Amino acid sequence: MDRQESIKRLFELYCDDVFRYLVYYTGSRDVEDMVQEVFIKALKAYETFAGRSHPKTWLLTIARNTAIDFARKNRRWSLLPESWLTNVQANEQTPDEIVTQGEEKEQLYAALSRLKPNYREVLILRGIKELSAAQTAEILDCSENKVNVTMHRAMKALRAQMGDYADERELIKHVR
Repeated sequence: MDRQESIKRLFELYCDDVFRYLVYYTGSRDVEDMVQEVFIKALKAYETFAGRSHPKTWLLTIARNTAIDFARKNRRWSLLPESWLTNVQANEQTPDEIVTQGEEKEQLYAALSRLKPNYREVLILRGIKELSAAQTAEILDCSENKVNVTMHRAMKALRAQMGDYADERELIKHVR
């Protein structure tokens, strides 16, 4: 399989993951150009991908760097804006449950946006995208221990802001 076919296959498998990651990371749903740029960069760098990591991890690393470049160019750094919250979907919930869930999500997203950027990154990758500590460390170019410590500190900071939720699973459940 040549590199264009390989990238096409990776696009089919991981486009949605890259898209969602960029939405969380940038706070904008208008990330199609960045998704395209991620896969163009992947195509250009395909020969350097030695397969030591999972292709999804490699693509999310490229996506992270692309988002950082985008933020630098546009001098914007808002994460999870209020407009993103309008897409709450109901699965046989009452209107009251939907409103309550929406309010909880708004509070959580507001709390996330007030966290330090490295805390947000780890919470997005570990808590929301459910990547392993090893995958997160690879994307952030740091040790697994640093990821674990940062996740612990980020959850502590998030709990301090949210107060109502007792544990990490409840907090993260409301993000998804």
